[in-house]
Amino acid sequence: MHAAPGFTPGPGDVLSRRTLPVFFGVLELLLRAGVTTVAEAAFQDRLWRPGLEPLRELARIRVVHCVVAAEVARQRQLRRLWDNPLRRAHADSPPDDPAAHAVIHDGFDRVSLDAPWIDVDTTDGCNPGLGDIVAFVNDVG
Repeated sequence: MHAAPGFTPGPGDVLSRRTLPVFFGVLELLLRAGVTTVAEAAFQDRLWRPGLEPLRELARIRVVHCVVAAEVARQRQLRRLWDNPLRRAHADSPPDDPAAHAVIHDGFDRVSLDAPWIDVDTTDGCNPGLGDIVAFVNDVG
């Protein structure tokens, strides 16, 4: 964001088109180097699956999908925006429109990669807890 004054976020914007190949390129570089890697992003299936499919031969992919109610997610979004105006890199819903946010939130298309996955409710901490999440990620069965 610092290098893109006047940037307006949106689907397929110039910043996203530039950063997505870098994101997945860094993952590939780390995996080829044998580095255990955690990749975190709120990408939907149309972005995750095409980026991860070529990496399947390099990694035991596990999907940890964090979930929370739409209003909780909206309050977190607003808090991040107030705390850091550079959050404008994301095409979030209008801050004064909880209904629009709920439609976007509820329409999230989670990654459909054929890989083990777990849902984690992050409303108040993590449920299941961190120990269970780590056990899931480390399961080689």
